[in-house]
Amino acid sequence: MSDFQKPSVLFVCVHNAGRSQMAAAFLTDLAGDRVEVRSAGSAPAEHVNPAVVEAMAEVGIDIAAEMPKVLTAEAVQASDVVITMGCGDACPYFSGKTYLDWKLDDPAGQGVAAVRPIRDEIRARVHNLVEELVLRGRG
Repeated sequence: MSDFQKPSVLFVCVHNAGRSQMAAAFLTDLAGDRVEVRSAGSAPAEHVNPAVVEAMAEVGIDIAAEMPKVLTAEAVQASDVVITMGCGDACPYFSGKTYLDWKLDDPAGQGVAAVRPIRDEIRARVHNLVEELVLRGRG
């Protein structure tokens, strides 16, 4: 990553309906246009988990219009950092990328009360990621 190119992050989970959607929304909210944000799933769902939408709305972030997207090799190639969340070996590997695996509970089938601690853990991890990517990178 050069000083003139903003970093790009891809969040990947199986259905792209919960964890990766929350992470992408938090990164967009915290970093604004300083980071290019993508999310995708290895087996995308038809829609974002309603409990996830509700939990994010509680913290002022509206993801109701988001749609799950399929993971492509192109999305991985276009990203500097790829963060997986339970998709295992489904994510293609390209040298020169930074890969992180965040172990997080899956909100699928859970109510909003169970989603809140997952949301809060993701927010904390994304906050740390922003510091690493943006603050130290331009520092």
